[in-house]
Amino acid sequence: MRRNILVTGGAGFIGSHVVRLFVNKYPDYRIVNLDKLTYAGNLANLKDVENRANYTFVKADIADLDEMRRIVGTYEIDGIIHLAAESHVDRSIKDPFTFARTNVMGTLALLQAAKEYWESLPEGYDGKRFYHISTDEVYGALELTDPEGVESPFSTTASSERRNAYGTEFFKETTRYNPHSPYSASKASSDHFVRAYHDTYGMPTLVTNCSNNYGPYQFPEKLIPLFINNIRRGKPLPVYGKGENVRDWLFVEDHARAIDLIFHRGKVADTYNIGGFNEWKNIDLIKVIIETVDRLLGNPKGCSEHLITYVADRQGHDMRYAIDSRKLQAELGWEPSLQFEEGIEKTVRWYLDHQEWMDDIVSGDYERYYGEMYANR
Repeated sequence: MRRNILVTGGAGFIGSHVVRLFVNKYPDYRIVNLDKLTYAGNLANLKDVENRANYTFVKADIADLDEMRRIVGTYEIDGIIHLAAESHVDRSIKDPFTFARTNVMGTLALLQAAKEYWESLPEGYDGKRFYHISTDEVYGALELTDPEGVESPFSTTASSERRNAYGTEFFKETTRYNPHSPYSASKASSDHFVRAYHDTYGMPTLVTNCSNNYGPYQFPEKLIPLFINNIRRGKPLPVYGKGENVRDWLFVEDHARAIDLIFHRGKVADTYNIGGFNEWKNIDLIKVIIETVDRLLGNPKGCSEHLITYVADRQGHDMRYAIDSRKLQAELGWEPSLQFEEGIEKTVRWYLDHQEWMDDIVSGDYERYYGEMYANR
């Protein structure tokens, strides 16, 4: 069956993995990658598929309603996987209006464009899907407790060696929203608009809330690629507070697999939580990164630990996030494929093997190159 799938934010970190997966796995689909190419959008992430016959790139702003109407109609879009978003919490604290414009008004414009086009078709909403990817941060924060003796409720082979948790509570699909940052507030609002379009207009929507992703092609303002690059360059490793905040980490390719599964088999109007079953205190994670980078660079063990620099904590910094993915496991059979230690090894090796990719981002060369290429389009 031929489908025309619009992936928004497809030049970004998670989006590029989703685009690559769909282009390679579904040669009969037409995959339209829509990205504004702001600072975190990098078409170098997709050089391996950019010339494929079933791939099309369109530069556009999702908050431009008329342009969304044109794109959805021109490409006869019947499925949307919506990843485009401003996503860095620190940036949202400094500039909340940009986050509201992109994450809230951009989602609303995309919803409206899809609604109008799909309602104009003879078959209406039949066979259509609007899949919105969100974050676990909309739920707020969980209590942090001593992990000693606390067993994780999850049974997954991917994390069989790591069953302890940092608390007895986990975010479920029914957890009440309680966002604490401008970023999470903007994502919470967009989630509500997506669900409202189903309840009001009958649009076939899906929402997923995911834990922290890591892996290749992540913009180096985020913790893992930033620290890999700083260790490589001998620069400080800034740690908020005492480094005791806990996050659940998921390898990005496992997230892309989950998105594929949910897009095709998820229940319309439902919500699925996607987690990595891997809770780590930031400081413990950082030490794993240091050990891995030093080992792969041939440095003496622990020689980069002196780079750790404790800095003032982030405003409104949530202490713990942890996702309960048992619904996704039970209904669709998904679970992570990699233990965290395997994923970190694979991730560090990728960044060390692609230092030119990282250097182009740090220098800004990637923006200049693709900015000139699409300046007049």
